[in-house]
Amino acid sequence: MFFFDFMLILFTLPAVLLALFAQYRVSSAYREMSQIQARMSGFHAARKILDDAGLYDVNIEQIPGEMSDHYDPREKVLRLSPGVYQGYSMAAVGIAAHEAGHALQDAKHYAPLKIRNMAVPAASIGSNFGMMAIMIGFSLLFAGVALGKGIMLLGILMFGAVVVFQLVNLPVEFNASSRAKTELLNLGIISGPELPYVSKVLNAAALTYVAATLHSVLTLAYYAMQFAGASGDRE
Repeated sequence: MFFFDFMLILFTLPAVLLALFAQYRVSSAYREMSQIQARMSGFHAARKILDDAGLYDVNIEQIPGEMSDHYDPREKVLRLSPGVYQGYSMAAVGIAAHEAGHALQDAKHYAPLKIRNMAVPAASIGSNFGMMAIMIGFSLLFAGVALGKGIMLLGILMFGAVVVFQLVNLPVEFNASSRAKTELLNLGIISGPELPYVSKVLNAAALTYVAATLHSVLTLAYYAMQFAGASGDRE
């Protein structure tokens, strides 16, 4: 009998461990860099970057939570957590500038961002219904029901949308951080010697995206291997 969940955990363990390490790095870097003062708040840093790019119509809102910061391309608004919105720290200006970087991408029609935004609905469906279809399909296939092969394959293809989203998301996030560092320096929000402080936070956050991508790739590879094995056993 094939132990689906247990074997999946073992197969994706490297990505899980990387994700745990990444979360530790993010929390540690955020706490440390929150203690280093910046010239302005996260809100003012983001506003200065947006205004310099002529994006006066992009609003900045404060939202509840911690590390809940994001840019909404549909509403054209930056949403920053209280610690980032109000904080006068390297962590605050770094995160705020990163989200402003997404707004710059949107304004310049950055292709990977457009692809990522289009992939969001498919990735959401694939993450939920794809997994369900895979488990149902494998159970039917194991029981000797021929229909299970088609259902499992459909689930794998649906989950493939999650992998596509994660792969496209990597350059989007890396590029946003690169834009953030450039703008922070060019606009005098930080000085050259202060760049490592901002980089520490942004690099730690980037590691979480790498871990998520690795997890999705390994999960898809695992399902594909089980599909090939189960199909071969039934032929």
